[in-house]
This record gives sequence, structure tokens and C-alpha cells, in this order.
Amino acid sequence: MDLQHWLGRATQAIQEWADTFAPYQPHPSLQVDDDRFAAAFEEFTGRLKDNYPFFHPSYVGQMLKPPHPAAVAGYLTAMLINPNNHALDGGPATARMEREAVAQLAAMFGYDTHLGHLTTSGTIANLEALYVARELHPGRGVAYSEDAHYTHGRMCRVLGMEGHAVPTDDRGRMDLGALEDLLRTGRVGTVVVTAGTTGLGAVDPIHDAVPLARRHGVRVHVDAAYGGFFTLLTGAGGDAGLPPEPWRAIAGCDSIVVDPHKHGLQPYGCGAVLFRDPEVGRFYLHDSPYTYFTSAELHLGEISLECSRAGASAAALWLTFRLLPPTPDGLGAVLAAGRRAALRWADLIDASEALELYQGPELDIVTYFPAVEPATLSAVDTASARILDDGMTGPDPVYLSTLRAGREAFTVRHPKVTADADGARVLRSVLMKPETEHHVEHVHARVERLARSR
Repeated sequence: MDLQHWLGRATQAIQEWADTFAPYQPHPSLQVDDDRFAAAFEEFTGRLKDNYPFFHPSYVGQMLKPPHPAAVAGYLTAMLINPNNHALDGGPATARMEREAVAQLAAMFGYDTHLGHLTTSGTIANLEALYVARELHPGRGVAYSEDAHYTHGRMCRVLGMEGHAVPTDDRGRMDLGALEDLLRTGRVGTVVVTAGTTGLGAVDPIHDAVPLARRHGVRVHVDAAYGGFFTLLTGAGGDAGLPPEPWRAIAGCDSIVVDPHKHGLQPYGCGAVLFRDPEVGRFYLHDSPYTYFTSAELHLGEISLECSRAGASAAALWLTFRLLPPTPDGLGAVLAAGRRAALRWADLIDASEALELYQGPELDIVTYFPAVEPATLSAVDTASARILDDGMTGPDPVYLSTLRAGREAFTVRHPKVTADADGARVLRSVLMKPETEHHVEHVHARVERLARSR
């Protein structure tokens, strides 16, 4: 796909549309001559060079990658109009695109009915899900695992709800025994299960958590912001396939959050929140006397806590889904490449004398640490920090990230490591880009060399 060609077509298409309206003269206060713009643009592009190469397969650090060219073309084309999807008055075309794209997300998770919309982030999407949880169970709190995203604790404080962090097992998944003890107290109205933690990529046992929660009259919300699209790999053949049980159970949960700006190939910010019961829309009811006036249809702002939202985000997602739909053969093929890369790297680390797996990857996140002598937490921490820093310098850089593992979490996985500190940083690599599948041996060799060069 020639992105430059299609960006040229974008400006042409929007200009042709604009020319169907009466001509007018732009106001002189907005005019900037080319020489002034050239100087500012040169400074601007120069400053943008102060970035890590998120596009390159040697960048295996945080959850960052460029959007698909189709998403870029869709976003920039719609941005030339600058629709606002809060109301049909502000973005009639992109509001319809949003509804269609959200319906595809709901179908991906197995929802027969749904109410949902895009958000500017997974944080806001989770805030909306917990807001509805509060309205349905006033006075009762929220349970989430200790390894769940920190947004749940923060949003509970924002909403004035009691948050309960539930211990995790030796794979970073919610301990259902501890959850049941908490549910017996009657203090919890909603359980948040995570489909892909942002630290380890761990998937909570959703299929077991749902019936447990139901026995106590408790709702279940799925934070699938990171891992949601991996449902496309359930039951798939080959190495990339995932056990279907936790993913199929999502269809029976009350609400779901997923971030298309992660594995959906979208630019920031594009999150989504889905509710299984459309009747929860009553908690959003409000009036805006100057906004909802061109249509009797439901406006997206009437089912959202946010007001103004970029219609360009919906346009980008809609166009991407036309080409790479959220199906096993569409986006599933993209995710499968990253998962195969993670499994391959785990095998290489297992065979290495210089590196050790912290724990095996469940999705596409690999965690590992340098083999050190003596094997202590403090030595692991120092070596991991050195590899992170040294990897970004030199003629063949590799970009990693770190994850801080607490003393108990580390030693339960690696009892031979002496716990002489409260915890240690381990190395963490997110293999979101499918190109990594063909680059993982090179990245591994580079990290292994760094580990040996003490």
C-alpha cells in the first residue's frame, strides 16, 4: 500500500467534496506564508527525531507500534473534515462508521446484543464500565487482581468506590480462592477479570471466575484492553492457537473494554467499551439543548461520559476493518505472527546459558532476565538495568523495557535466586509487530551478547 499516494488522494477527495459548496475566502488571520511554515516545520520534524524507532522490529520494548497505513489514511482523510462523534450533528458519517465498527467488536467477543462506543483510551473505557458498575450496585466495591492495570484502583478512587486487589497465582492470574473469600463478605458488586495483563500478558481464568461471581450475585467486567483481540486465536491450529475456555466465557460477561490502538492497528487514542445489556444506557441519560437536534436517532454522546471525540478515530477503525476485519483470517493472522515470535523467543531463551525466562509467554509478551553469579535479586536488577541501557547504544541497537517483580513473585517462580532485596527488574519485550517473527533470532542474539558482556 503506497501511503503517500493515498494521502494525496485523500486531500483530492476532500477538496472535491468541499468544492460542492459555495466558494469563500479564507480569513487573512489564518494565512501563513511558505517560508515561515518551512522554518517551523524543519524545527518540528527535527524534534520528532527524539523518538525510539517504534516501527522497527528491533524495538521490542513497550506496547508501541505505528498504526496500519489504512488507519493513517482513514484518520487523516477524516481529520480534514474534523468531525466530532459526540452528536450526529457533528459527525453523521463517522458516527455511523463508529456504530458499525463497534458492532464488529461486539460480534468478535460473542455478544448477541450490545451497547457500546469508542473512547479516547482504555482508561476512559474502564472508567465508564466501573461507573455503570457503581450505579448498578451502589455502596459495593470492585475486585481486581494485583496484576491488573493500575487504572482500576485509580478509577475506584475517582468514583468513590472501594477497590479490592486480589492476590495472584504463580502465573500472574487472579487467585480464585482469595476472590471467593472476598466475595463472601458481600462488599463487592463487580469483579474485573483481565484478558492479558499489561505486565506479563497473563489471562485470568475467566471461565471459572464468571460462575463464581454469579453465585454471589456479582457482575463481571473484562479488561481486555491489551489482550482482547487474541480471542481471534482461540482454537486456532498450529503454535499460535490459544485455549478457548477463558475467551469464550467473555460472551457471558457484563461489560468489556478493548483498545484498538493496541492490537487493532489504530493510532492513539482509540479505546472501546461494550455492555451486554443495552438497558444500561439509562445511566447516561442527560440533555444538551443545543446539541442533539438533527436526528431522533440515539446520539453517541447520549451513551458516553465523554463529550467531544474525534470522528477520525472511528473512520480509521472502520477503514481498517474493511481490509483487515476482526476475524481469524484478518487481524487474527497479524496477532498469530507476534505470538509465534514470542513462543520462538521463549524457546531460544530456554536454550540459552546467558538468559532465563521469568515466565513463559501466554500471549506475545516475553519476560526474562540475565543469568548472573551469584544469583541474587540485586544482581539480577543491576544486570537487567545495564542491558536495557547498553542495548540502545551502538551500531546495532535493540530496545527493551523492564518490569519490576516483587520479592515474593520472583522467588515463587525462581526459588534458587537469593532474595536479598525487595524485588528486581526483569527484562520485558512486547512483540506486537508481526515483522518481529522474522527478526526474533537476531534480537535474541543481540540480547544474549549484551548479557554475556559483563
